Amino acid sequence: MTSHTHGRRPTLEDVARRSGVSKSTVSRVINGEPKVRAEVVEQVRRVVAELGYVPNQAARQLVTRRTGAVAVVASQPQNRLFLDPFFDCLLRGVRRELAEHGSQAVLLFLDDPDDYTGVADYLGGGHVDGAALFSLRPGDRLDEMADRLDIPVVFGGRPLLRDGDTVRAHAYVDGDNRGGARQAVQHLVSLGRTRIATITGPYDQEDSAAERLAGYRDVLLDAEPELTERADYTEQGGAEAMAALLDRRPALDAVFAASDLMAAGALRTLRERGRRVPDDVAVVGFDDLTEITESTDPPLTTVHQDVERMGRLMARLLFDQDTRPPSVVVPTRLVRRQSA
Repeated sequence: MTSHTHGRRPTLEDVARRSGVSKSTVSRVINGEPKVRAEVVEQVRRVVAELGYVPNQAARQLVTRRTGAVAVVASQPQNRLFLDPFFDCLLRGVRRELAEHGSQAVLLFLDDPDDYTGVADYLGGGHVDGAALFSLRPGDRLDEMADRLDIPVVFGGRPLLRDGDTVRAHAYVDGDNRGGARQAVQHLVSLGRTRIATITGPYDQEDSAAERLAGYRDVLLDAEPELTERADYTEQGGAEAMAALLDRRPALDAVFAASDLMAAGALRTLRERGRRVPDDVAVVGFDDLTEITESTDPPLTTVHQDVERMGRLMARLLFDQDTRPPSVVVPTRLVRRQSA
């Protein structure tokens, strides 16, 4: 028997692709269900033998709830993650949707590279029926891990594609990051602001921070590089980035921060520097998290995305893996408050 899966364990998707049928059809054949044509049964069984495919109990339809548990995997230190209201809101949506399907969430954290092997072994060991993966920092290997798993997987945010590699089209749920950023910057332009800076997150090729920066540049085609400062999606990072921007461009009159937390930090620095908001500097954030927007002074103008709904959609996609690629982009809208 010869496997063409390059050293990894053959998956249900490999069998489906080679057989020329859907994953659900392969699953019906393997489970001995009726209503599958005899020639299809024969073809699938031949491919199963050729690839040496061994069904993983946990990879069968998630609706069977063999374990009643779904893993939520985050590539971020847990002590920092629980201080992030975005993740808290997203997780709330995941857990509420799972509860309606009789499942529970099992939280797994990737604090450092040594954790990947243990987490991957756990996910592949039949302990959970599916996995929701949060790729929260560039350079992680969640996409590689997902490629090897034989259980339903969905990403929070669009998974990064590695240059030169062929990767599986994983399901994901994301907000309209680029469109939302365009709305934010267009609003600042409409207010007559002409020196608009941005505080962006740590980005790689296709993650949310890169998309929000692209939206900023869509509107400000000739924006000076000195008006862009990277931070780390934390309030302190936003405060430090705002300070760096003011040092370089003291005459700036607006800032678009790629998260509400960073916007809150920017407001703090502006207050410390004696800049009035919005009179001297207008500020717009992204996410519309009530834990932040209700506590800033002045109240924060921001881009709204329904974060809890995004979590619910992630969990829902795990129960509907027949639709490929089952990816959803949630729309955004600008919410105007006093900061801009």
